[in-house]
Amino acid sequence: MATVKTKRTVGIGDEAVKAKTGRTWEEWCKTLDRAGCMKMDHKSIAKYVYENFPGVGGWWSQMVAVGYEQARGLRRAHETATGFAVSVSRTIGAPVAKVYGTWKDKKQRAAWLAKPDFTVRKATANKSMRITWVDGRSSLEVNFYSKGAGKSQIVVQHTKLASEPAVRRMRTFWSRELDKLKASLGR
Repeated sequence: MATVKTKRTVGIGDEAVKAKTGRTWEEWCKTLDRAGCMKMDHKSIAKYVYENFPGVGGWWSQMVAVGYEQARGLRRAHETATGFAVSVSRTIGAPVAKVYGTWKDKKQRAAWLAKPDFTVRKATANKSMRITWVDGRSSLEVNFYSKGAGKSQIVVQHTKLASEPAVRRMRTFWSRELDKLKASLGR
């Protein structure tokens, strides 16, 4: 079996994974290789970790499974069970209600967003939006966080993308569009 080529997998370093799970990535890979995880799907690997390593917890079981899959070539970076995903965030010098409003109101949205004609499936005021993107296939999860008086953070996660090149394109797109949003709010 190939060894882990990096000390960071799924964006999580060896120190962090060891602090939370008691093992480094190399140790996890050897352990999961011995358990036959190369022949398991993601759900089975995560379940194995969760059930056999008390204290690791559900979230870390998922991260260990994804890290293992990436290290062993079973999953590419940004790949999920439903395609590929990318996340882009910005901190903006405006209250969260104002930032949320620039997404909710189509006229405001059209002032900064190149493709404003998406479909909102679910929205929780000043918290989140679930969106079907303009391509009709991919989805957005947009979260809004207050960062104190007059400051907020927006996180756009674009999922169900078809490929790694699509991830690169959408990372560039969302970086540019969120920068335009930030500038439109004068901050």
